Amino acid sequence: MMRPVLDALWRAAAYCVHPRVILLSLLPVAVAGAAGFALAWFYWEGAVEAVRLTLEQLPLLAPVVQWLNDWTQGTFRTVIGPLVVVVLSVPVLLIAALLLVSAFMAQAIVSLVARRRFPTLERRYGGAWWRGLLAAAWATLLALLALVVTLPLWWLPPVALLLPPLIWGWLSFRVLSYDALAEHASADERHLLLRERRNPLLAMGVVTGYLGVLPSLVWATGVLALPMMPLLLPLFVWLYTLVFAFASLWFTHYALAALDELRRRRAAPPPAPASAVPLPGLPSAAPVSPQRLPPP
Repeated sequence: MMRPVLDALWRAAAYCVHPRVILLSLLPVAVAGAAGFALAWFYWEGAVEAVRLTLEQLPLLAPVVQWLNDWTQGTFRTVIGPLVVVVLSVPVLLIAALLLVSAFMAQAIVSLVARRRFPTLERRYGGAWWRGLLAAAWATLLALLALVVTLPLWWLPPVALLLPPLIWGWLSFRVLSYDALAEHASADERHLLLRERRNPLLAMGVVTGYLGVLPSLVWATGVLALPMMPLLLPLFVWLYTLVFAFASLWFTHYALAALDELRRRRAAPPPAPASAVPLPGLPSAAPVSPQRLPPP
């Protein structure tokens, strides 16, 4: 099961430098980047100040915040507000990037992979676009609910490294698997493949979840650039978009190869019955002709 996953992995990485994929990745950036830039430009300072005042006024956190601020000679107070706003913005940007890739890039990516690698694969249109939209909306709602419920556990370092990528991975699995098979597979084929290949697809989703954290690490290490975040926001949106574009290519290569294998397996002739195959070293039995009885 690992060989098809790795084969799809390197093919997806090679397709990421395709000029059409790069151009397609700029469209979600134009939408989400413009919206994020506008929100950050008008509400960044207000959000940072609101977070800072909230932390300083909470009875349980106020002494800790004051001690950290004194220990860092005032640096903590200037950093904690922007950092909390950035951390709270990451889930929103991740979900927005995934849904924008699904809406603007998925169909073009599937067509590109099918035309170049599977030109003879029949399209059976087993997934309507509105079903995919409803499924993506429902999966996103469940993922957001899981994030809210598990948010207190994020303060524990082991849980923070495991839980969010698992949630992103499950969401990526649900959305990108449907997008990869909606056009080419029938409904029965899609359900069968998602049932047979569920474990590899979930593993790919979890890897995608960890890849989605990489731009967040750039945010976390760029503390000095936090005041310039409204200007840098389109760049980070583009990084998230590239991650999910790669994930979409990965799921598409794997799913279409699995679909092609399924159809070849179904089209293969059934094996001959065991009784009709002669044993090695034994002569095959001669056919017995029916005897004709003499007329009465």
